[in-house]
Amino acid sequence: MRVKLVAGNWKMNGSLASGQALIKAILPPLAALNRARYAVCPSFPYLAAVGQAVQGSSVALGAQDVCQFDDGAYTGAVSCAMLKDAGCSYVIIGHSERRAVFGESDEVSAQKYAQALKHGLTPILCLGETLAEREAGATETVVARQLDAVVKMSGIAGIEKGVVAYEPVWAIGTGKTATPQQAQEVHAFIRGRVAAADRKVAGALVILYGGSVKAGNASQLFAMPDVDGGLIGGASLVAEEFVAICRAAHEAKETVKA
Repeated sequence: MRVKLVAGNWKMNGSLASGQALIKAILPPLAALNRARYAVCPSFPYLAAVGQAVQGSSVALGAQDVCQFDDGAYTGAVSCAMLKDAGCSYVIIGHSERRAVFGESDEVSAQKYAQALKHGLTPILCLGETLAEREAGATETVVARQLDAVVKMSGIAGIEKGVVAYEPVWAIGTGKTATPQQAQEVHAFIRGRVAAADRKVAGALVILYGGSVKAGNASQLFAMPDVDGGLIGGASLVAEEFVAICRAAHEAKETVKA
């Protein structure tokens, strides 16, 4: 069975106090929702404090980005070793905001993914198309290109050790959400592309959906056969919303590996 995963991406929001309050609010209810996995990804300055708060709980710690190089003369960067030292288990790789706002290429995302694997972190690889690309019928071409860059560098065995998140750029922070059917179509395409190389890896691969997931639509999205949870942005900053989304994952029907 593929176990559902819900990861909260706090992005560049909040403060030390608000982050600690948020964790305090979500830990008790999530302790009872034991049929899914959970993670939170705060900004770098708050990793240590949040990591200490979730230690020993059902919630894992993740980071929002990482440097593609090992420790060294890279001013302003954060290495995988540092993330491990802070208690991280996960790291988000290639989020659309890293690609679009900061100019991160497919190759750089692939390098970061490889670094995460090297240091024993579980990378959450983000894939997704813009509205213009979707309207041009290029969704599969874009997603395949982004995925293939990682496969080329880390191999299909590398994909087996990570998580994939389909995040249509046009649905991130816009209030728009891919319909459950639209999400399922792309998730099935991703799984099928991995299956062409290794069916066993594809069957076990956890593929998350991200893009304006809310308490009101999480159950419908998580009911899709190839949607294995969510990478949650804005809703992860509201305790009640995040817990409700996690409850939807906990209550979702388990998916049999293909």
